[in-house]
Amino acid sequence: MRRRIRGVLAAFAGALLLTSGVTATGGQSARADDNGVGLKPVLGWSSWSFVRRNPTAQTIEAQAKALKTSGLAKNGFVYANVDDFWYQCPGSQGPDVDQYGRWVTDPVKFPPRGGENGVQVVADYVHSLGLKFGLYVTPGISQQAVVKNTEIKGTAYHARDIATSTTESNYNCGGMVGIDYARPGAQEFIDSWAGQFAGWGIDYLKIDGVGTSDQQDVQAWSEALRQTGRPIHLELSNNLDINNAATWKKLSNGWRTGGDIECYCGPDDSSYPLTTWASIASRFDQVAAWAPYGGPGGYNDYDSLEIGNGANNGLTPDERRTQMSLWSLAASPLILGTDLTHLDPADLALLKNTDVLAVDQDGIDAKRISSDANSQVFAKTEADGDVVVGLFNTGSAPREVATTASALGLPAARDYALRDLWSKRLTESAGRITANVPAHGVVLYRVHATHRTVAGAAPDVSFGLNWAPASSDSTTRTVTAVLSDNGSRSVTDADLTLTGPAGTKITTRDVTRARTIRGGHALKVTYSVSIAPSAKLFASNDFQGTASYRFRSGGKTRLTAGDTITVNHQVTAPYRTFASTTASFSESGTQLGIRAQGADLYNGTNEYGAIYLPGAEHDGSVTTVKLNSQSDTDVWAKAGIMVRNDITQSNTSPGYVALVATPGNGYLLDWDSDGDGKLDSQDSAGTAAYPSWLKLVRNGTSYSGYYSTDNATWNLVGTIDVPTAAATQDVGLTQTSHASGTAGEADFDGFTTSP
Repeated sequence: MRRRIRGVLAAFAGALLLTSGVTATGGQSARADDNGVGLKPVLGWSSWSFVRRNPTAQTIEAQAKALKTSGLAKNGFVYANVDDFWYQCPGSQGPDVDQYGRWVTDPVKFPPRGGENGVQVVADYVHSLGLKFGLYVTPGISQQAVVKNTEIKGTAYHARDIATSTTESNYNCGGMVGIDYARPGAQEFIDSWAGQFAGWGIDYLKIDGVGTSDQQDVQAWSEALRQTGRPIHLELSNNLDINNAATWKKLSNGWRTGGDIECYCGPDDSSYPLTTWASIASRFDQVAAWAPYGGPGGYNDYDSLEIGNGANNGLTPDERRTQMSLWSLAASPLILGTDLTHLDPADLALLKNTDVLAVDQDGIDAKRISSDANSQVFAKTEADGDVVVGLFNTGSAPREVATTASALGLPAARDYALRDLWSKRLTESAGRITANVPAHGVVLYRVHATHRTVAGAAPDVSFGLNWAPASSDSTTRTVTAVLSDNGSRSVTDADLTLTGPAGTKITTRDVTRARTIRGGHALKVTYSVSIAPSAKLFASNDFQGTASYRFRSGGKTRLTAGDTITVNHQVTAPYRTFASTTASFSESGTQLGIRAQGADLYNGTNEYGAIYLPGAEHDGSVTTVKLNSQSDTDVWAKAGIMVRNDITQSNTSPGYVALVATPGNGYLLDWDSDGDGKLDSQDSAGTAAYPSWLKLVRNGTSYSGYYSTDNATWNLVGTIDVPTAAATQDVGLTQTSHASGTAGEADFDGFTTSP
């Protein structure tokens, strides 16, 4: 399938809005804080993650009933929202419409009753449970309305009077076109639709497919919903532009900051697993960036909370606590995407944790205090002066995550009480706020400053491994294990050990035991580590430190901290390396490896790692490589051959072509059609298998991409023309994980370019 982004048109629309503003609908400007809703983040459920393409009255009513019978409604989860596929969609001509150009409810999925529309029937049932009901729409007007030139209710105007030829985003049905809001009848069309929804009894409306060019659509809907007189929450989706955050906040009650949380990685189109750790980890940077914009009236929305179905969530128990903690610190809407009719008891207990829900419902956005490759710290100050802090371990082994009372903005005090909002355990600290956090896990503290040592509380004690800097190909390392008593009271009988993989030599000259560690002090042991050599591109070596201690007459407490030390091999001439994201590289014999993060390699996002040959691509070049594997990646992760005039100019260099494999979306030939240094067009073919062979052939400025699963039969992905290709170009191998904060690995062999 070939995909072409209408960049010029989108840019023109954006420029038009910047010059004309978003007031074309006239009248009093709609505001999110005066429509009677959105004072706190909403809690509820949506059909998309689990039900997805087949919502029915029976299914929605069953899920709404489960909100009630599970007790979740008592905890504030009161919205039951129908996402896409509630309306009739016959094909690419767009949704079916009524006499006034509005979408027609699918009567098979939502049967009418008497004179009531089928959606209204379900809304009535949801309301009978004491809950609220939500629905879904996308910007613009259906092409079917334009073809039929339907009336605009209450006016002398028709669909063709207001429609443009611009395609609007309706991800699944398609067939929506833009509305010119400067034309008479445009606002009245949206008013008519909003009035219909209000008459059906909706309490929440999600507008999906919203982009920068849709600001006038958002204003029209915001104004229309407010004029119905019914309090209706307005939510925008998805991947909203942060540069327009003030507009989204003015016009709506919530806005999606990124793409879908769902992984779409289940077998045979199954909804399960619902998501992956990579999707959760990608939200840390979003929460940090969007923190200034949320608050009463409108909140940053980080997408569905995928907790409720145990292993089918796609997350470990620790990862589930991480998602709910991060969303709550960020004061995000908590909209469940799970199957509420089959709730996992342990997950239900997480969702009903009133201490954590209170963190979300305070409506305060947390700020990022610190971050590194394996940890994140977010915190916010409550109205009473307490601070809620999340200590997140984004790494793959248990580790110490630390901050300080001062860094959290707490006043100087004699002591600090640390209440773990998940375990309910109370400890005390003299000022260093730490925890030993499991892999992909979190410790969520409420911290209170006090003028005396916290009565009855054990000291906060933590254990960490601090590795000395070393080159990534070094097999000789030094690490210091530190058991810290961060409190005001002492601990006794302390002991430290360190273990590693077979063949590793670990030695120390330090004493590994201490009878007593006084408050504010630590036991430190430095180890010398010799790692056995390996021919692997990226040799992973797992180390685990163990510490034990006793507080007063109690039993021994055991803490663990782990690290994976990855040893690679230097990449040698004539190869060069480049990264526009966090990346590492390796060369072993004829094998080349790239481990790289990266949000994407398409449109305005160019985050990749590359091993390349400068100036080696030219007319007549044939480049081939064997792709042995892709690991720790998203279904849209990309690995393969890259050609650019200059690979090191990631955001600007033209002559841009990428022939790649993706784990879940086959083989892609992406290219820059207009020379702006951004991939904007795409051909695709096949289903990725490993190993695969990729071949890119250049003829003038034309490129043909092929793939093979046996290195004998070659299948064409596409042939394209790139006029901006220079006579000589850089050519190499590339990898992006399609998940910010998560490094994916691609291993290659036999890379050649000729003649």
